[in-house]
Amino acid sequence: MIDRTLKRRISELGPWFQNMRLGEVETAPDHFLGDYPAFKWQGFKHVVPEDLGGRSVLDIGCNAGFYAIEMKRRNAGRVLGIDSDPRYLAQARFAAEHFGFDVEFEQMSVYDVPKLAETFDLVLFMGVLYHLRHPLLALDLLYEHVVGDLMLFQCLQRGDERIAALEEDYDFSEWTVFDRPDYPKLFFVEKRYAADPTNWFIPNKAAVEAMLRSSGFTIEANPEREVYLCRRGHRPYMVEPPPV
Repeated sequence: MIDRTLKRRISELGPWFQNMRLGEVETAPDHFLGDYPAFKWQGFKHVVPEDLGGRSVLDIGCNAGFYAIEMKRRNAGRVLGIDSDPRYLAQARFAAEHFGFDVEFEQMSVYDVPKLAETFDLVLFMGVLYHLRHPLLALDLLYEHVVGDLMLFQCLQRGDERIAALEEDYDFSEWTVFDRPDYPKLFFVEKRYAADPTNWFIPNKAAVEAMLRSSGFTIEANPEREVYLCRRGHRPYMVEPPPV
């Protein structure tokens, strides 16, 4: 039997972008992507240790807390979720309380992560990059300030899915390489994409991987089309650290 009080509270906190099952009630049963993000999680959850053994986790752009809660299910220690939207944070706090998980949530932009003044064993950066006007700055800040070891990353992709075999350098007179569909590209959305004014830069697959490497991350797995498990490595070029 459906708990009407629970159903009413879920409705009051809506609309929800993440479909979560709280008791017998789904938070976004009519999601245009289906049972999102649960069905996506099924495709890459195997790259995250089933027992996180008390490791610390930071979930950036946590939305309603789906992934943060999943990390607690896997025995994570401290889990902190941050988001710039107070409505999503209210949903996340409600969902975590419903499941009885001790998860911290703070209203914070990705550009503010240096203020945390700590690193995390695992950072989740899922579905955020294409909503940012300064995507490389964000990756640099994560590398410099919060990723202690692993990062689980997801970004919307469009365009060619091949990975270009490129030279280390090209002469200034070279033009044709940029016309290749497999060259790393960021598509800039001036107005809206999918009716969302916060969709700014949408990369192709080659650009996603190149940006991760450029910021100092080593790609360890690509278990699902848009998802990567990365490890904090060494930057291949001399890059000035972003200002704090």
